[in-house]
Amino acid sequence: MENRYSGTGKRKNAIALVIVRPGKGERTINGKPIQEYLKSEVLCKDVEQPVNLVQMNESIDIIARVRGGGLSGQSGAIRLGISRALAQTNEENRKLLRKNGFLTRDSRVVERKKYGQAGARRRFQFSKR
Repeated sequence: MENRYSGTGKRKNAIALVIVRPGKGERTINGKPIQEYLKSEVLCKDVEQPVNLVQMNESIDIIARVRGGGLSGQSGAIRLGISRALAQTNEENRKLLRKNGFLTRDSRVVERKKYGQAGARRRFQFSKR
């Protein structure tokens, strides 16, 4: 692996630009360590999944700039960005990541509220009389 690779990830309303480069295993999101930014251990593990899959834990640094959405959407966007960057490193990584579903964007977004209803699907209470 030479120089650096970048990938863009999106999930819900979050957009992440991720840079992967050779290093000592440092992970930063918006200038903060990953545990400090995401706060949840589950979200941290979610972000680390593609790195663990290709077994590059200690050999790469990850720098992410993310905006929009909440922490869950941001972690999903970062995960997709990391996966796309790692897929550029070599063809074996790409096949492995594709097989495990890390290169597929999760296209689910919040459904809009409809007029005449309480929410996207919830109706106002029906009264017969």
